[in-house]
Amino acid sequence: MAKRWYVVHTYSGYENKVKNDLEHRIETYGMEDQIVDIQVPTEEVTEIKNGGKRETKDVKVFPGYVLVRMELDDNSWVVVRNTPGVTGFVGVDGKPVPLRRSEFNKIMRRTNPSGVREPKRATTTDLEAGMSVKVVSGPLADFDGQVSEVMPEAGKVRVMLMIFGRETPVELTLDQVTQIA
Repeated sequence: MAKRWYVVHTYSGYENKVKNDLEHRIETYGMEDQIVDIQVPTEEVTEIKNGGKRETKDVKVFPGYVLVRMELDDNSWVVVRNTPGVTGFVGVDGKPVPLRRSEFNKIMRRTNPSGVREPKRATTTDLEAGMSVKVVSGPLADFDGQVSEVMPEAGKVRVMLMIFGRETPVELTLDQVTQIA
């Protein structure tokens, strides 16, 4: 029987604990040949904190879910299902349904043509349109302005600065500005 990827529902925040506990249970019950891989899908996110400091961290793509590659039978189902923190398998009418390869690839961000994993780099910031900011670096350092647009995907912000007596839109990176309290 083929080993397929299944989605296991867990208590949110317990994904890594479930992964560790399941790895120990696999070893204890001698299931290494049936349950071969466990993944907690994450992506790298860069946050811009006050003061313009960048902080990069991995965040779970699907909180409350773990992917398990296994040969599904009664024994492997029991080992996974009875792992502390697991609430069940994702499926239809209580029966686990395996992921299609395309679904697994999409989840794991392996959809680019070369097959090399390139994690999506999302950026979050607490800046919003209308906020007052100070430019802290670059040729416009020390100018004050007002945010007109935030573009977190690009890691940029558009700021209206008063230059030569008129309001001028300027596109800056998120780490070039800091919020004025």
